[in-house]
Amino acid sequence: MSDTITDTHGKSVNRLAMMLVLLVGVFSVMLMQTSLGTAQPALMKAFDVNASTVQWLTTIFLMANGIMVPVSAFLTTRIPTKTLYLSALSLFTAGTFLAFMTPTNAFWLLMVARVLQAMAVGVLMPLMQVVSLTLFDAESRGKAMGLGGLVVGMAPAIGPTLSGWILEKNHTFLGFTLQNSWRSIFLIDLPVVIIVIIASFFVFHDVLPTRNISLNVRSLIESTFGFGLLLFGFAMVSTHGWGDLGWVILPLVAGILIIAEFMWHQSRMEKPFLDMSVFKNRQFTITTILVSLAMMSMIGVEMILPIFLQNIRGMTPLHSGLTLLPGALMMGLISPLAGAFYDKHGAKRLAITGFTILIIGTLPLFYMTADTPSIYITALYTLRMFGIAMVMMPLTASAMGALSPETAAQGTAANNTMRQIASSLGTAILASMMQSVTDNNKPSSALKGQDPLEWAQKMIDATLKGFHASFLLAASFAIVAVIIAFTLHSGKVNTPSKMEASK
Repeated sequence: MSDTITDTHGKSVNRLAMMLVLLVGVFSVMLMQTSLGTAQPALMKAFDVNASTVQWLTTIFLMANGIMVPVSAFLTTRIPTKTLYLSALSLFTAGTFLAFMTPTNAFWLLMVARVLQAMAVGVLMPLMQVVSLTLFDAESRGKAMGLGGLVVGMAPAIGPTLSGWILEKNHTFLGFTLQNSWRSIFLIDLPVVIIVIIASFFVFHDVLPTRNISLNVRSLIESTFGFGLLLFGFAMVSTHGWGDLGWVILPLVAGILIIAEFMWHQSRMEKPFLDMSVFKNRQFTITTILVSLAMMSMIGVEMILPIFLQNIRGMTPLHSGLTLLPGALMMGLISPLAGAFYDKHGAKRLAITGFTILIIGTLPLFYMTADTPSIYITALYTLRMFGIAMVMMPLTASAMGALSPETAAQGTAANNTMRQIASSLGTAILASMMQSVTDNNKPSSALKGQDPLEWAQKMIDATLKGFHASFLLAASFAIVAVIIAFTLHSGKVNTPSKMEASK
């Protein structure tokens, strides 16, 4: 296969150079999704806010990201590829610079900056998948999506470790000192994104055909409020519990009702804002469900395990991040190999094997104690990420391969929307399970005054039971996925790329 193709204007495109710029750019912006987790204590001190307030920096990022994903299909269809990519990167740069410059008496401004960052990520992530499908033909599509796995898996996993390294101490290189400040988390990302923007002017091209479609305002409002309220309700579960009427139940019910109306409205439109008819394709639906289950298991444990390492094992944020870092590296190593395997054999065998490995890597977490060696935890987490890497991008490539070129953008938006909802749902379920089991097993407050040491030990035991329950639930997601994987189409599903179809 030639490294050079032509864009929608007939100009020559170096697909490898364009793919490299695309991957580096999306990787850089996705680092910000999880980077502030380890910086929360520093942010609480700097802005003089409590833990529930500072958590909004992550919550609002996930909400804005999820809201933008359905909009991405319209933007990809309406705006030329290069213009959309550069606009999203510029929006991210503006948000990152605003975050870096935010005065410590304006916490609301930092939240605005996070929204701008998340809006950019919500556009760039689906765009990366659609462009990958377009740049490479059906025979090499798995490899391209496997490279995308480097971004999807590694960036969110490396973010907390990178932040922990920055906050550990000052770092000096090439005569420049990077301060151990929360501002440096934003500063370190800016030069890379700016370099990508400059390079994009030379190697990025309009490879996706566009058409002049109008924005349906009703659909945009329904999409924004429906998915926004649903994601908000899930995000509030860990803080308020499933039974809270105002913060959880009402937002979830309202979100579901609005989404139901949104879906009915889309089915009646000649040119829908988000084409839900892609779910009529059996292969697309099954693979999307499997990807969602993988995300629920991956994101949920990624959130729970660092809390275990820091609260039970007493690790620092940096050390807990380093404990999980080999897992992120494993995902980066295996994703391209899994993509190459998919190109030859399809997704079914990969999915069954990958989810089985995920089960094997998750079930032993149920037996962890406060004395479990760190190397054992690292090995299990790395094994989990090995399994997830085997399924994530191959299943996504299979889902997209089952659709026609004309519905690729809509399918990508639908697939990513489901993944975003699944991530929020998985985090909410595992966090609430952990908290609920802990609360049901914790000792009485009277024991604290009578025997503080026994109370402390029983409190640790109760917390461990909470973690065990959440890990067991994460394993159940993988067990369900293995069963569903047997219904997948055997072999590889191929549809021509847009460029192939236009020939």
